[in-house]
Amino acid sequence: MRTSTRTRYRHFAPFAPLALITSTALLLTACGSGSDDTTGTAANAAAKADKIPTTDVVSAIPKDEAAAKLLPSGVTSLTVAVAVGGTPPGTTYLDDGKTLTGQDVDFADAVAKVLGIELKTQQAGFEAILPALDSGKYDFGASNFGVTDERRKTIDFVTYINDGQGFATRSDSKLAKITDLKQLCGLNVATGAGTTFEATLEENKKVCTDAGKKAYKVQTYSEQGAIWSSLQQGRSDLVMSTINGLRYAVAHQQGVKFLNEYHRLDVGFAFKKDTKLAPAFQAAVNKLIADGTYDRILKKWGTTGSAIEKSQISPPELKN
Repeated sequence: MRTSTRTRYRHFAPFAPLALITSTALLLTACGSGSDDTTGTAANAAAKADKIPTTDVVSAIPKDEAAAKLLPSGVTSLTVAVAVGGTPPGTTYLDDGKTLTGQDVDFADAVAKVLGIELKTQQAGFEAILPALDSGKYDFGASNFGVTDERRKTIDFVTYINDGQGFATRSDSKLAKITDLKQLCGLNVATGAGTTFEATLEENKKVCTDAGKKAYKVQTYSEQGAIWSSLQQGRSDLVMSTINGLRYAVAHQQGVKFLNEYHRLDVGFAFKKDTKLAPAFQAAVNKLIADGTYDRILKKWGTTGSAIEKSQISPPELKN
């Protein structure tokens, strides 16, 4: 079963720097096209210089009995599904090519420590995770899932960060802050297929035609490297993606600039509707916030701007 574009929200994984799109990023996602590798030795050198954070912020976390008591009786282990994105802070592999790491992985592992349970991590395609929750294949998903009102109809969430939608473009572009999608009229916008970025863009195309202007073109890609290649080669005028992902990309490459945040969204662990696990997870996240572990995880991944004051269960979508 596949959810509709409207109900599938993917905080598309942080995109690989331009110099690395055909080597590092595609290698890590293990699904590259194999036809665009023109960077050679330079890309390999850049990849080695751009190390993935490895600070251990999880192993010393003690069990919290109060939070653990909120688990349903008999729960001693849970299966979490994660989608590998390619580069930090999204889920990726360490240099061994086997060990998963990333901000979502750290938060899931940290919550498991607080609750005193074993966590079994399974890699899955993003679009497969949410439909599989109701069937019980996975107990929860941890892949930067944004909390939307449409999604809350069928999924429960426990929030742990705040991220959202933003724009980036080439450094030589004259584009400025995007506050109204009418500013995109006549332009080519690259984004991830099956994301709410795509949904937002498709649903609002009429703002251009209603104003008597040429509609913008939505260019969707399933691979990170293809999106950045499109921008770099001039086929796209700008990229719409996660705020954290875009900030990471801009900080680790030349030739691109972050334009602005467009729409903020809470991000949470995803569960089947009416889950009994939510109160325990909420208590665990709030425990991590209180004891300082939460801040250490955010600092590790350079996402302190995504901090929340307290975890919530399925809050209404942020309107901004």
